[in-house]
Amino acid sequence: MFRKSTSLYGLIFGLLAVFGAFFLEGGSLKALFLLSPIIIVFGGTFAATIIGFGMGKFLKIFQLIKIAYLPDDYNIKAMINSFVELSVKSRRLGLLSVEDDLYKLLYFFPQKMVKFVLDGTNSDMLETIARTEIKSMEYRHNANIFIFLKMGGYAPTMGIIGTVMALIMTLANAGTDPNALIHNIASAFIATLWGIVSANFFWLPLADKLKQCHLEEKHMMEVSLEAVLAIQSGEIPTIIKSRLTSMLPRNDQEGLTA
Repeated sequence: MFRKSTSLYGLIFGLLAVFGAFFLEGGSLKALFLLSPIIIVFGGTFAATIIGFGMGKFLKIFQLIKIAYLPDDYNIKAMINSFVELSVKSRRLGLLSVEDDLYKLLYFFPQKMVKFVLDGTNSDMLETIARTEIKSMEYRHNANIFIFLKMGGYAPTMGIIGTVMALIMTLANAGTDPNALIHNIASAFIATLWGIVSANFFWLPLADKLKQCHLEEKHMMEVSLEAVLAIQSGEIPTIIKSRLTSMLPRNDQEGLTA
């Protein structure tokens, strides 16, 4: 749970750092949250996203935001231990004996791969199926990540558009009420601010988070594939454990080494 909340902590800390400094220098909440520049930046970013990716993809970003900030935890160490237990049982009682213990593998992908083995799928076909699924997953994930990368590019541009529009209004009203001119100038700079802030605190970090989620899921799948192929070939459990442990970072290997 702590790992899931760190991104939210980072977002809060970043906003407090930027806007807190603004308030410390005497800035006001009213000046910061002018409605028109916020509408231009966020409305323009969303509109550009809909134009570029379609309404269906745009509506999906809210689900992706939830995935990014509340990602699945993959306990690879526990999964490796479960694979080792299955390998011991399969060598002692036969491969079909592990069918009742598939729930110990925790995740759908390794369970599915073992079921293929139990159904008699050979190792070459099993690896082909797994690699195809990993490749398809990578394509889907990269497509989702690309949406947020583009939004991170749209937002500052929309901020510039808002700035230009406000400056045009300022020049058009030159010589009139000074208060109106000051308001237009403030809108101009606030639009730029929100464009940069939304890109660097929302959209681009979301792309990074989804990339990290992708790498963790891909690692789980690759470890699972190695384990299933090893069990299918009847390798010694200690060798299987050593092979799978070597796929973890050095710090995570502690407690798994034989």
